[in-house]
Amino acid sequence: MKYVALLSGGKDSCYNLLHCAKNGHELVAAASLGPEQGKEELDSYLYQTVGQDAIEFVGRALDVPLYRRVISGAAVEQGGEYGGRDPAHSGGVNGDETEDLYELLSTVKAHHPDIQGVSVGAILSNYQRVRVEHVCRRLGLTSLCYLWQRDQEELLSEMIQAGMEAILIKVAGIGLTAKHLGKTLAEMQTLLLKLNRLYGSHVCGEGGEYETLTLDCPIFRHRIQLDEIETVVHSDNDFATVAYLRVKKASLQPKPVASLDDIIVPPVLAEPFSDIHELLSSLSPPNPQVRLVDSQGATPNGISHRRIGNWVAVANVQRDLKTSSSEMTLEDEVRECFEKLKECLSQYGLTLSSCTNINIFLSSMDLFARVNAVYATYFGTSPPARACVAADLPSPMRVRLDCVAFAESTPTARQALHVQGLSYWAPANIGPYSQAIVADECVFISGQIGLIPSSLTLPTPRSLAFETALAFQHVHRVVEALKSNSGGGWEGYYQGIVYWLAHAEHMPAVRDASAHFEGDANAPALFVAVPELPKGALVEKQVLLHTGQCDVEDDDGSIVRRSAVPLYEKGEYETLGGKVCWEVSRFRELPSKVALVCVRGDDPELLNQLRGIPVLQNLRSEALSVRLFYNVSKPQGKRNTYPPSGSPCLNILTTHAQPPHPP
Repeated sequence: MKYVALLSGGKDSCYNLLHCAKNGHELVAAASLGPEQGKEELDSYLYQTVGQDAIEFVGRALDVPLYRRVISGAAVEQGGEYGGRDPAHSGGVNGDETEDLYELLSTVKAHHPDIQGVSVGAILSNYQRVRVEHVCRRLGLTSLCYLWQRDQEELLSEMIQAGMEAILIKVAGIGLTAKHLGKTLAEMQTLLLKLNRLYGSHVCGEGGEYETLTLDCPIFRHRIQLDEIETVVHSDNDFATVAYLRVKKASLQPKPVASLDDIIVPPVLAEPFSDIHELLSSLSPPNPQVRLVDSQGATPNGISHRRIGNWVAVANVQRDLKTSSSEMTLEDEVRECFEKLKECLSQYGLTLSSCTNINIFLSSMDLFARVNAVYATYFGTSPPARACVAADLPSPMRVRLDCVAFAESTPTARQALHVQGLSYWAPANIGPYSQAIVADECVFISGQIGLIPSSLTLPTPRSLAFETALAFQHVHRVVEALKSNSGGGWEGYYQGIVYWLAHAEHMPAVRDASAHFEGDANAPALFVAVPELPKGALVEKQVLLHTGQCDVEDDDGSIVRRSAVPLYEKGEYETLGGKVCWEVSRFRELPSKVALVCVRGDDPELLNQLRGIPVLQNLRSEALSVRLFYNVSKPQGKRNTYPPSGSPCLNILTTHAQPPHPP
């Protein structure tokens, strides 16, 4: 795609251009924001403003038009989110410096209407990423952010190897002084690594330790020569000197055309996920005739909902077949579902913005784009996590929803990770759902399919091994990004996993992969075959995780934060009429619990014996949400009551259940 470079003149914004070129994108313009005339630096939360006296030379070195704008706003909205969750209030914030970027890119787009992307050099800053992506969404642009979440030590080394000539133009971190100004990354690499080991300083300066000016880069048509500079010391003390270079005179020097061959692209699969790929590749091709665990069919009886503490679960949100017109459009069916969901949540004083996770079941994935278009109108900033699969819904029903919502006491009680830019990290969620939502230390992770992040395409040729390994890696990276975003300090434990698969014969292989992956260890896991997954994917991994953090009363009566470790229990029993397998993940210190009960057989006494298992005795009273995964090929059993949520599927497998021999 054609794109505009968001330029600070520093190493990150310039190095990201190399990866944009490496991924086939075409640079057509550059854009930069800076302080007003007479100010050399501005205390901005969002922009690097030092070095603006040389930014014109960076634009000329790139040989593209440079658009500039003065920063007039301030950091009005300083939280983790920007814009409202309600779509009616999801626009910009008046007076915020983010709106200067909106105006700048609007100008660029007016002059270059074919631009589709924006290059951004963000590595770790969620503050920067969230605001740039918010502007991109409003302008219909895609953020190109190939440095996002990269290892800083690797990144610095790659920049040097690629031939980037960037010098320190500002220092403001421990161990750095005015004498380091003007030195190149190669000259500073050893010291930067040492400061990282000694003090935890960010190798790439993500903590504001230093800022850079790029003098040469393989994508530059000319090299920048600094002819006259001046050192300005802002403050000098024993802890950290704050000083910068003032560029008084510069010029452009001719240079030969450089190659991009030395640009290192990280592998699509990292360890241990490449091991998962190798494991699945080594397995024998699946037997398409294997029959797996069946469960009795059941049809859910309309919408149901329940509240426990600050949590609300709503299930079986679907059109009313008795009152709805048989000619209802798909769009109107989606709207009816959301109006019902809104009405139900309002009974608890909640809105759609309170949702942490939504599951969508469609009669056909061919409907996905139309459903998604309507779905998007109900959410603004930080939409809920989501999984979407095809299911055998009773005709003429085409859409069914279920949802979990959280009644937050403060705006920060619910946190979202909604990365919308293309990168090497994990798939961008350009649509109306977040990669993950964190509330009350529970983490809802959206269903992850095996997309290649840099292109948002499935591997070619099709490969269960590749897609499964990618799905595992995406979930892991989402969790690691959440830890980084929150400042770390928590381990994180999978409490429940659902693997959605497009082919039942793949279920045993994916279960083997799960058994070999340390992250899945002991967590209750369900493997479910459905008719189809988004984009024609073979596997989708959905996870409920708990951070393990809890507040407990100390000996002196004060409340302290501690880490808890879950207990995993499992068991099984049989009668003449069938078999029951169960798994539980729970904490002693916390109410968070996930129980998986797999029933095979028609004996009504099978479930009654669960009352004799201590950890499951209060399951019905403790459960916020009960989901029934049932096989649509089985005849419906006679039941007096129905569980709150029904998930029709083709086949079911657990870590306990063994597939019978082929018929």
